[in-house]
Formats: sequence, structure tokens, C-alpha cells
Amino acid sequence: MSKATRANTQSPAPRGGDRHDLIRVHGARVNNLKDVSVEIPKRRLTVFTGVSGSGKSSLVFDTIAAESQRLINETYSAFVQGFMPTLARPEVDVLEGLTTAIVVDQQRMGADPRSTVGTATDAGAMLRILFSRLGKPHIGPPGAYAFNVPSVRASGAITVERGTKTTVKATFNRTGGMCARCEGRGSVTDIDLTQLYDDSKSLAEGAFTIPGWKSDSQWTVQVYAQSGFVDPDKPISRYTKKEMRDFLYGEPVKVKVNGVNLTYEGLIPKLQKSILSKDKEAMQPHIRAFVERAVTFTTCPECDGTRLSEGARSSKIKRISIADACAMQISDLAAWVRGLDAPSVAPLLDALRQTLDSFVEIGLGYLSLDRPSGTLSGGEAQRVKMIRHLGSSLTDVTYVFDEPTIGLHPHDIQRMNALLLRLRDKGNTVLVVEHKPETIAIADHVVDLGPGAGTGGGTICFEGTVEGLRAGGTITGRHFGDRAAVKDTVREPTGRLEIRGAKANNLREVDVDVPLGVLTVVTGVAGSGKSSLVHGSIPPGEGVVSIDQGAIRGSRRSNPATYTGLLDPIRKAFAKANGVKPALFSANSEGACPGCNGAGVVYTDLAMMAAVATTCEECEGKRFQAAVLEYRLGDRDISEVLAMPVTEAEEFFGAGEAATPAAHRILGRLADVGLGYLSLGQPLTTLSGGERQRLKLATHMAEKGGVYVLDEPTAGLHLADVEQLLHLLDRLVDSGKSVIVVEHHQAVMAHADWIIDLGPGAGHDGGRVVFEGTPADLVAGRATLTGEHLAAYVGA
Repeated sequence: MSKATRANTQSPAPRGGDRHDLIRVHGARVNNLKDVSVEIPKRRLTVFTGVSGSGKSSLVFDTIAAESQRLINETYSAFVQGFMPTLARPEVDVLEGLTTAIVVDQQRMGADPRSTVGTATDAGAMLRILFSRLGKPHIGPPGAYAFNVPSVRASGAITVERGTKTTVKATFNRTGGMCARCEGRGSVTDIDLTQLYDDSKSLAEGAFTIPGWKSDSQWTVQVYAQSGFVDPDKPISRYTKKEMRDFLYGEPVKVKVNGVNLTYEGLIPKLQKSILSKDKEAMQPHIRAFVERAVTFTTCPECDGTRLSEGARSSKIKRISIADACAMQISDLAAWVRGLDAPSVAPLLDALRQTLDSFVEIGLGYLSLDRPSGTLSGGEAQRVKMIRHLGSSLTDVTYVFDEPTIGLHPHDIQRMNALLLRLRDKGNTVLVVEHKPETIAIADHVVDLGPGAGTGGGTICFEGTVEGLRAGGTITGRHFGDRAAVKDTVREPTGRLEIRGAKANNLREVDVDVPLGVLTVVTGVAGSGKSSLVHGSIPPGEGVVSIDQGAIRGSRRSNPATYTGLLDPIRKAFAKANGVKPALFSANSEGACPGCNGAGVVYTDLAMMAAVATTCEECEGKRFQAAVLEYRLGDRDISEVLAMPVTEAEEFFGAGEAATPAAHRILGRLADVGLGYLSLGQPLTTLSGGERQRLKLATHMAEKGGVYVLDEPTAGLHLADVEQLLHLLDRLVDSGKSVIVVEHHQAVMAHADWIIDLGPGAGHDGGRVVFEGTPADLVAGRATLTGEHLAAYVGA
């Protein structure tokens, strides 16, 4: 017996599964990867670094995470797969040792007006259940507290087929929490009629001032002029009440115009359907400018912006309604929930406490549940997505993060590092794409890609420990210890931009003078009120060019040439040189290959399987008709020009037969922001986050303005690229511009002429200016969190 016991305590022989401690990638060729092979240790924290565009995201997201998710999707039935996104197998020879991948990326949350932090997480749903159980007076189930659920009432006859058919009278009621006036949006739109027409003119005289509505021959205008509801020769100011009501709010009705049956509809509903229902960011600039002039958004007077019906607002727990709870700062809401003692909903309270505490732990305690999700920055959106994973009991999972420190103050980065290590210590594999040295320093394993970007990258430059990276000769290794020094002398301001009584969001009647003609950095912990001060108090009007972190919109047909407007002068140059129409040199217009409609590839939809993309045999992927490719400019056809990198194209259009000053200026701006390696025709969908940010910066640099407002321009930038960005900011200031930067990066702070530090904390603990002055004074005083971290950074 004793022998048997001793035998059982001996270590078991190693099993085959124990040897699979690595994720093996061999021959990866996704995007710009050049037959990359790498072995990543499991249950470790691995950081992928390298210059922007070197292939980090292609390896981590488009290869490892994509294949893991595709294999998981294949475990479902074909019926279920039909409802799931179709994923193609990445272009890679071997992928072994994969585990379930949970991707936490920086994709902005939907900007739908009814999407909030509460609806995007479990917190809102749990809060609604809580009020439906404990709220007094009781008004109904959880849907009665939801601003996305309208109240419905119906009555009538229904036929019941049970044995013999019988017709019975039935009534139906559903109580929803939606405010009927604003339909759960919290705001109502008011249209300025003076921006729609000139009431001193008649329709025949061209009264409409709406973009595209000025032509008398246009069908839209003719419908109103010949509808019979109004007199087309009478000035609008002289319309009777009935004419004005029909003109502005008339119900849809069929009318005959020049023998054609068309639909007449009042001007206001017509505009709401045709223009105002569209995404403002996707509009053409002149249409967007019209909408911004004509439409004002005001807080709903019935619900006071809470989005909820009167019944939902009347039901309370300890004198707090669900509207009050959602408006609370989450750290305060967590404290209120901890004070509730209700055994009947104890499991619900425990889950809600845990979720709210996760918000606080991850540094988002300053948010409120009614905050629209579209207003969250990329970093905030990523951390909101992290919340559901913090308390997870899953182990041996691969967590994939895309620059989780974006938007974080140096003080908050330490907290984020602790969370990443905690996920690893639970037995998970953590893969992080990151540029910040503070996060690279905690890695167990580092993979450095490069050496350059685009076609100059896509190879593994280093693989090993952090100490090995420091000693290595890669760009990341050489710049790892870079520290910008505080300026000895700073520029003198040429003026002041006065901000008085700023109280947007959490700002507390802030008075501050922003110096002009210098580089000003606005900093502070996440949630301290930086964006509220800069974007809310410096109106983007004449002379102010505001560049935020909003996503670039574009399909796989969009590329740097189309986005920046570069293709217009190029098309005109080709047309002039060959005596033909410019439209021939557009792959989206007359010059498109008929076989692929100018896409360059032919997509075959295979239902629940991934679509197959094959290079078009007719144009061989060049996107243009063969006849168009016979026209040349400086010995190059249009497809060869679009295949050029920016640096080569800048030289090509700068001199000689192909000299095109308008194109050369745009190419110069692209090179200035460090995008010289990009191909002009590279699809926008293949660009990294940092590349998209700089592409937007290059586009806005063409705008005439004396004040540039930049929101975290270092987002997605490698340590080496930050230095180039600082030179660009200096050039802007030296050319007579005023540059205001919302930024956390210490190198930018040290390089500033003036710093405005907000805080001292986040949410209602912030919203005050805690320091104004030069970087040297901030370091010397060390009176704020920013001062302490900047002093440590510069080694003072």
C-alpha cells in the first residue's frame, strides 16, 4: 500500500501536449510581411514594436489573431457561419500552437446617437434590471427603463387558429423608457430656415440656397414650383399660412411635373431624409458646411437630455432615478451601488459592483454611463472593451492589444502595465503592439519588425529580451533610451487667445490665456478636461485648423492619392499631355477596367465561406483599360504612377516633362509627415493607425489657418518618428503658425514653449488648470503629476 502511494506521488512522464509552449509562424506574407517566421512563447507577455508601417499589425492582427478567429468560426455549423463575418485564411505557410484569441483593438465604437457607455457594456443592462426590481414606484420590466425601447399600444381583432378559427378582440401594451420627443437621442434638431431659402425671392427667381438646388431645371426644384401647392412666382415671405405649411411640412403626395409622376414632400422632411439622415463626416465639404450652418442641436426640453420618459425618471431607489445614476461619474456610482443592501438582488449587485469597479481600476472612473460612445477616444474605447475581460476566469487565452497606452498619461501607463501583467499571470498569452518604452520594458519577449516601413519593412530585425533589444543595433534599440531635453530658450508669444469661463463637460469656469505664435502643449491625466478645453473652448472657425483622432473613412478603392486630392492634378496633367478627358484616368470612372470595374481584383462570394479575391485577368491588377495605359506622361502610364512611392513621385512631378506644381506640393506635405514610403495607390484599408493619423495631418496642412490644433499626434508613432514630428511642429511654428497640441508624450512636453497642465485628477476631480508656464518651470516645481513624470523623463 505504501509503495503504491509513493508511486503515485512521482512526477508523471511529460506528455505530448506539454511541448506545445510556442506559437509558431512560418512564411507569413500578409500585406508587406516578407516570409516572416517567428516563435512566440505562450503564457508570456510579448511586445511587438517597430516603426509605423513596419508590419506589426499585419503579423499580430491580420495573421495570428485572424487565423485563430477563423478556426473558431469553422467549429460552428454552416448555418451559423452564414450569420458571421467571413474570414479568409491569412497568407502564411504554417501556423501552429494557436489558442483562442481575444482581440482588444482601437476601433472606435459606433457613433450612433443612441449608443452610450452604458449600452456598450453590461453596466446599463444590469442597472435597468436593478431599477425594475427595486425602483419605486414600479413602472414595468427592464425595457421600461431603456431609452432605446419606445412605448407601444395596439388594439384590434386577431384570428386564433386552434381547432376552429375564432376572431377575438385583443389589446397590446408595452412600456418603454424612450422619450417620445427626442426618440432617445437626448437632443432635438432645429433647422434655420434662413439657410434654406431667400424669402424675398420666389421659387421661379431661384429662392433656394441649398447646395445643388439652385438650378431651375432640376427636378427637385421643379417639383415644388409645379406642385400646385404654392405660387412659384410669389415671394416666399408672402405665402399664406396654408401655403407655408404645405411648403415646409406637406405630406408625401404624387404630383405630375412636365408629364412625369413625381413625389411632392414638404421641404423639412425632404431634407431630413435626403441630407440630414446621412453621416456628416462622410459628406462632401460644401454639404457638411451647409449642414453645420443650417442645423442646430439643442437639449430635448421634455427629458432634459436624459433620453428617458417621465415614467422612467419618476421611479427611484433611495431618491436616485436611473437617469441620475447614469449621469453620475462611474466612481461615484460604484460607491452608491456598494451602499445598497437588497438580498433579493444580491447576485445582480455583486456583478454590477464588479463591472463598475473594473471601470475605476482601468482608469475610466471619470466617465458616466450616459456618455455617448462615439465621443470616446481610441484609447478610451479600447479600455472599455477590456473591462469584460478583467474578471474573466478563462486561462490559456491569447489576448491581443493594439497600443493600449494610447491616450494615457505617464501616471496611468503604470496602471495599464499592471493589468497586462495580471492577465499574463493568470496563465494567458498576451500580445501587445506598442511603441511606449514604459510598456516595452515590462515585456518577457520582444519582437522588433522593420527595418523600415512599407516595402522597406516586413522582416524580423530582433527577437529576444528587453536587455537584448537595448544592446541591439535596430532602430528601436538605438532609440529606446532617447530622452528629449528641456529647451534652454523658448519662443516669445506674438499674442494671446483668451479663454474665459470655460465649463464644457467637467471644466470648472476655467480662465486661461493660450499663447499664440509658439508651440503650446495641453496635458494632464486622462479625463482631466484637455479635449474639453481645446475642442470645446477654441471654436474651429476662421483661422483655426483642428485635427482630431477621428477615423479616416474610405473603402478599398480609396488610397492616399484620392484622399489627399493628389489624383485630381495628376489626372489633369495626363489629360493635357494626351489631349483627352481627365475622367479616363480614374479607375472609378470612364477609365476603369470593365472586367473588375476598376478594383484590380475580382471578388467571388462563397456564402458562409471567405470570399475569394483573384487578380483581374483583363487588366492584370492595374485597374485601367488597356487603351488608357497607352497614354503616358514622362514615359509613365497612370498605373505606374500610382505604384510609385511618395518620394519617387515627388521627384517625378517636381521637374521635367511631368512637372506638376499642384501635385508636387501635396507630395511634399506627405513626405514632411514621414509617409515618403507609401505607394500612391495603396488602399487606405491597409494603412496602420499611425499612418492614417499622419495622412490626415498632411491633408489639413494645406488649409489656410493661423492656429493648428492637434489631438495626440504621436498616437501610433515609433520612438524614431516622434523626433521627425517635433521637427514638423517646429517648421509650422517657424512659418508663423500657432500650434496647440493635446499630448501625453514627454518628448513633446519637453519640446514645448508653453505648457498648460490640467487636473489634478480626472472627472470631477479635474477640470482646473494646475500649472501654466515653461517646461523648465514645470520640471523645477514638480508640483503636479505631470511635473513629476517629466522630471523623471528628462533626468532632472
